Amino acid sequence: MSDDAHSEHFKKHIKACIAVFVALLVLTVITVAASYINLGKSGNITLALIIATFKASLVAAYFMHLNAEKHAIFRILYTAFVFFTGLMALTLYAYADAVTLLP
Repeated sequence: MSDDAHSEHFKKHIKACIAVFVALLVLTVITVAASYINLGKSGNITLALIIATFKASLVAAYFMHLNAEKHAIFRILYTAFVFFTGLMALTLYAYADAVTLLP
């Protein structure tokens, strides 16, 4: 590869990193703004986890270079996401059930 090709690839990579950085900043501002909205305790937790999931997926895809990995990595990540979602649903269900059992 010539130096020009390396330079173009590097510039493209830098643009993607800056775009992800800006997206993470925007999502952080949205997280802070959402904390001032009263959705109930489980609603605020759910919204914060959804935003955090998007932020984590951006970090994993671009900064950990998982967007260029094989499909096996995506299957593993998808399975982990499904189990995580299920565990969060069970936790919220148990929390709601415990609140209704209180006198």
